[in-house]
Amino acid sequence: MITELTNSMSLINLTLEQQQMIKIIDDHASKFILSEVGDEQLLQTCYDYMAAFKQVIDSTSKHQLNDVCQQHKGFYRFSKLMEVLSQGIANGVIEVPKDH
Repeated sequence: MITELTNSMSLINLTLEQQQMIKIIDDHASKFILSEVGDEQLLQTCYDYMAAFKQVIDSTSKHQLNDVCQQHKGFYRFSKLMEVLSQGIANGVIEVPKDH
């Protein structure tokens, strides 16, 4: 009971702007089928959503972000894609052009 109350409180504490950005990212990522093809399509269109995503993750607590990911599967999918990309770049598996 206390855990449920704490979880719902952390989502209540999100600002309207955070909630709107989360919904936009969630709706966008949810448009693509759950497959490798869908992941590729999402990857091709993720650039326009990266600034909003960064703003959300920079302005929420870890607990809030976990709650958001549990309740918004598209946002979670986008988050995992960003995590895989960042790990690939950090490990040198994904090369970033010098002009970026």
